[in-house]
Amino acid sequence: MTGQRRLLIVEDDANFARTLARSFERRGYAVATLPGPEELERVVAAFRPDHAVVDLRLGGASGLTCVAALHALDAAMRIVVLTGFASIATAVEAIKLGATNYLTKPANTDDIEAAFARVDGDADATIAVAPPTSIKTLEWEHIHQTLADVDFNISEAARRLGMHRRTLARKLDKRHMG
Repeated sequence: MTGQRRLLIVEDDANFARTLARSFERRGYAVATLPGPEELERVVAAFRPDHAVVDLRLGGASGLTCVAALHALDAAMRIVVLTGFASIATAVEAIKLGATNYLTKPANTDDIEAAFARVDGDADATIAVAPPTSIKTLEWEHIHQTLADVDFNISEAARRLGMHRRTLARKLDKRHMG
């Protein structure tokens, strides 16, 4: 395995993890997968990855805890967070915790490899004047910030938001689907 790039994929969707692993293996990576944060330290110690792809939502767990743990184990590791539930709050937290980059799903192998390569920020990035944020977007960001604050515990987030748990679950499903 000398000189070979080693990638750890932390993803609870087994089909997506398998597809992503095969794609990276075809590009010359050695790949290990985990469905969640359990066994993370043991696998990292044995496999010694230099790259990681971490899903933001891992069933009932937060991928942000994996990002923090991976960064603590190896600060030089290139970590890309993937999510179908993107928000500014979680993007900022992921970067603060040690992620190299943050991508929204669907992202392909090319996107992820490009994200691994982009370590430094771009001071010349175009600053666009954004249209005013919609109420739906503000609501989504508030919901997602609350979810991040409670480590993606749906029941606790619903309590803090003052809504029924099923209502919050429907909003999350609707946003994920649409």
